[in-house]
This record gives sequence, C-alpha cells and structure tokens, in this order.
Amino acid sequence: MKRRRHTPEQVIRKLREAERMLSEGKTIAELCKELEVSEQTFHRWRNQYGGMKADDVKRLKELERENTRLKAIVADQALECQALKEVARGNW
Repeated sequence: MKRRRHTPEQVIRKLREAERMLSEGKTIAELCKELEVSEQTFHRWRNQYGGMKADDVKRLKELERENTRLKAIVADQALECQALKEVARGNW
C-alpha cells in the first residue's frame, strides 16, 4: 500500500464508512482493503478518533499544537533559569 497522511476529516469520513460496511456484514480485512489502510491503522484510528466529530478532531489537533508550543516555552524558561543560577554562583 502507498503511504500517505490523512487529514482528521478524512479519518472521520473513513471511520463512518467503515461502520457502515461493518453493519453490512463485511469483515475488517475487507473494509481495510477498500479504505486502503492497514488493519493496524484502522484500529489505531478507531481508538483515537472513535465517536468524535470533525469539529472535535480539529479542536484536538489545535490543542495538541498549542500544548507543544507551550512545552517549548517552558523548556526555554527552565534553561534560562538554570543559566542565571550558574551566573549567580560565579561558575562561568
């Protein structure tokens, strides 16, 4: 299978389609082949995005980006504090 990234909206759409196929009696292997994803990817998506709507996923991704940015800010501040302590002790 060709490797590609899916947007959260595409993932939600494919999960809805998968639920429809499962209700029609298709196996997970068959629906994964039709959706062009591996079974592992399908189960990961189901665990991560199951029951979410497209708006929820957008908000989740937005919060993850903000969290990453804030972690970088905290790390920079911690390094700055440590450098100031080193200077204050005179170990430069």
